[in-house]
Amino acid sequence: MSYLVTGAAGFIGFHVCQRLLQRGEAVIGVDNVNDYYDPSLKEARLAQLSGKPGFQFYRTDIADHHAVEDLAARHPEITHIIHLAAQAGVRYSLVNPYAYTHSNIEGQIAMLEMARRLKNCQHFVYASSSSVYGANKKLPFAVEDRVDNPVSLYAATKKACELMAHSYSHLYSIPTTGLRFFTVYGPWGRPDMSAFLFVKAILAGKPISVFNNGDMRRDFTYIDDIVSGVVAVSDRTPGGDGPPYRVYNIGNHRSEPLMRMIGLIEESLGKKAEIVFEPMQPGDVKETFADIEALRRDVGFEPSTAIDEGIPRFVRWYREFYGV
Repeated sequence: MSYLVTGAAGFIGFHVCQRLLQRGEAVIGVDNVNDYYDPSLKEARLAQLSGKPGFQFYRTDIADHHAVEDLAARHPEITHIIHLAAQAGVRYSLVNPYAYTHSNIEGQIAMLEMARRLKNCQHFVYASSSSVYGANKKLPFAVEDRVDNPVSLYAATKKACELMAHSYSHLYSIPTTGLRFFTVYGPWGRPDMSAFLFVKAILAGKPISVFNNGDMRRDFTYIDDIVSGVVAVSDRTPGGDGPPYRVYNIGNHRSEPLMRMIGLIEESLGKKAEIVFEPMQPGDVKETFADIEALRRDVGFEPSTAIDEGIPRFVRWYREFYGV
């Protein structure tokens, strides 16, 4: 098998590449290594992959359809696409909306066109987000729930990705599977995510901002569990009646209070946080909680890492990586 993984220098993409390489797959990584967050962290991830048998890397913008077409022509052997490159972050979409339409809309269509051109492509797996559920009140969030009321542009672009994938599955019989990720964290994580922000600020003796006065809950999902789910999904091509199209939630199936997560960080660091409570931010939601029964049924997905284990692991990695 030959896997194309976009966002290979990103948090989830990096870990997926590592897992595939460990089981002996050929992996073609793609990333433009942009400066949405510190590129040196992305370069450090790439350094972990560089030189490993079976790994090739292209510094390419997935929204550049000419470059993507060239890549397809160069690698007709690709059997699986795991498309994880995206412009992430709810709050940044209020600041730079064009980054989201460029990466998430134009990038998705370029990659779907690539899948259409590749004669050997068996499955197109792509990143969606729990943000598509918006301000839905029913918990846990289930894939059958309506998701046509996004509360951020980021969420709207991710829903658009799902719609585009469905159209390509219908028109061209391309097997596509979207994964709605729920608050992924762990070693090599993204610096714009809460765990990373909190650890950095607490160690520096700076206050942390906690929104909605701390009344927030998240389905925190550890990176190793996420990667197991992504790889298991990529191995199973959608079937049944209708277009070969699926969407799954991929989360920990536990909705944890944000303040409990902060407490675990304080305990792991041996240092109390100075907390500044603030109102709810535009585009944010109070609670997320994943119904993962469909993923359990179809690929045997079973997350095994609670935040009691995962947060200390992340803190250890952070201190070792940054030497603090």
